[in-house]
Amino acid sequence: MKRLSVLPQQCLLLMTCLLMALEAVPIDIDKTKVKAESHVEGEKVENPDTGLYYDEYLRQVIDVLETDKHFREKLQTADIEEIKSGKLSRELDLVSHHVRTRLDELKRQEVARLRMLIKAKMDSVQDTGIDHQALLKQFEHLNHQNPDTFEPKDLDMLIKAATSDLENYDKTRHEEFKKYEMMKEHERREYLKTLDEEKRKREESKFEEMKKKHGDHPKVHHPGSKDQLKEVWEEADGLDPNEFDPKTFFKLHDVNNDGFLDEQELEALFTKELEKVYDPKNEEDDMVEMEEERLRMREHVMNEVDINKDRLVTLEEFLRATEKKEFLEPDSWETLDQQQLFTEDELKEFENHISQQEDELRKKAEELQKQKEELQRQHDQLQAQKQELQQVVKQMEQKKLQQGSLPAGPGGELKIQPPGEHNAGDAPQHPAGGDQPLPPGRVQEPAVRTDQVNP
Repeated sequence: MKRLSVLPQQCLLLMTCLLMALEAVPIDIDKTKVKAESHVEGEKVENPDTGLYYDEYLRQVIDVLETDKHFREKLQTADIEEIKSGKLSRELDLVSHHVRTRLDELKRQEVARLRMLIKAKMDSVQDTGIDHQALLKQFEHLNHQNPDTFEPKDLDMLIKAATSDLENYDKTRHEEFKKYEMMKEHERREYLKTLDEEKRKREESKFEEMKKKHGDHPKVHHPGSKDQLKEVWEEADGLDPNEFDPKTFFKLHDVNNDGFLDEQELEALFTKELEKVYDPKNEEDDMVEMEEERLRMREHVMNEVDINKDRLVTLEEFLRATEKKEFLEPDSWETLDQQQLFTEDELKEFENHISQQEDELRKKAEELQKQKEELQRQHDQLQAQKQELQQVVKQMEQKKLQQGSLPAGPGGELKIQPPGEHNAGDAPQHPAGGDQPLPPGRVQEPAVRTDQVNP
């Protein structure tokens, strides 16, 4: 029985490729063979991390669901809209008891994990009285109102959360990269302010020279165009460019042989183009920008080729794209260095935001310094009081020793003996019938006169 991740229709169940990787790694394949090696029956295909904070939970739920025959059959006929709408989630009521029990256990483990994360976060700020139930509301991939059993609502929420998070990934990535570029420029300008006029001119000249050097690279082919794919076919696959065949190309680069080109497999196709622009040995080439360029290429091809927007490219979609005019006569591709990534107004707003953050941190630092100084003052005061008390006690002990009211030990400590205990050499000698004092409570009996004793 083949696993879900290997069957095309079952791949649709995985939430329009919920387990697709968001970071690409170039993939080495046998460049002389068109036919990919077939998977062993029952072999598990490892999927890359999605980057979602509930990635492990998502994987485990999918692994359990694909063991149920009824649910797997429903998946084979389900389309993307049925999955997204939640219609498929209702089929959960018909799965076996064993599957439901395992899903219940997975949900309890996930809730426990989230509670641990919440507690750790709250402990870090020394908060008390944690309301776990209220804080669990922030997690949208499970039903927090029922932490013990996995219901159709849980599957529906998991599907929708994962779909939404993955769809928003590119938008979030764009924003983060834009901030990265603005921070680079901000730091460069701040550095220039610390230099004198002569050094500033040299730095500006060096910056323009590096910028020009980075932009001086071979032409980059439009991602997904015939020229770009033929270059991969010839240089990476080692095949005759005159024998380029789209169907063969698709099979060559469908590395896991699942019938789709996923995002990772697409991103691996752009390595040759990126090498034209970026070299990790060059000071002027930023590897963060290289990865952003790779992701932009993948995003562009997906928007052009992925018709049903399931984040997967089928053979049919791929072949249809090769028939378009854009495939044969594409527009030129603008690399990042040819684009204006932000405006001066955006940079100014970004710098104002940084300035506000720095002011807040400065105020917090000053407040912490004041607290530190106050604690040190209190500590010094307590130490002074302690020394003063110790001095008073010492003076009292010395005074008592001088008065001879109590014996003292060799170290000057007071030496007090319990009543009735004396050292053998210190016991005073009293004659019989003498005036030796009696212990408290004892009454001395009168002495018996010998001349009054009866015979």
